[in-house]
Amino acid sequence: MAEPLYTHEILRLAMSLSTGDDIASPDIAADARAPICGSSVSVKASIDSGKVSKIEVAAKACAMGQASAAILMKHAAGRTEEEIAEIKRGIAGFLAGDAEMPTSWPDLDHLKPARQYPARHAAILLPYEALLRAFSKQHEGQLR
Repeated sequence: MAEPLYTHEILRLAMSLSTGDDIASPDIAADARAPICGSSVSVKASIDSGKVSKIEVAAKACAMGQASAAILMKHAAGRTEEEIAEIKRGIAGFLAGDAEMPTSWPDLDHLKPARQYPARHAAILLPYEALLRAFSKQHEGQLR
């Protein structure tokens, strides 16, 4: 029998999502939207020596997307762009059934039941895509 998708812990994480640090002048910022489910995420971050020092996330998504955003907010500080990209690849690989869930961020285990619900995959990956898009815009000399 499949695990329930919306576990107590997923709902707790989703409800814990706040906007994070109030960043008036972010070093990087971007929005991302999943057209299939309509979820959207906005990310602003301060960067220090190539690492996220502060992050602000606003998510209009299902509980899985909000929980994923909360996990990103909890663990992004001190991480480089490549570390964020590695985590995103790991989550995507897990959701596709090609890999195990990354273990470096223990909270990611709470997302495991979503593997069986492909309609939720885009919302789960969206916060990471937004942050990586923000890094990419920085490389291109754009802020937004």
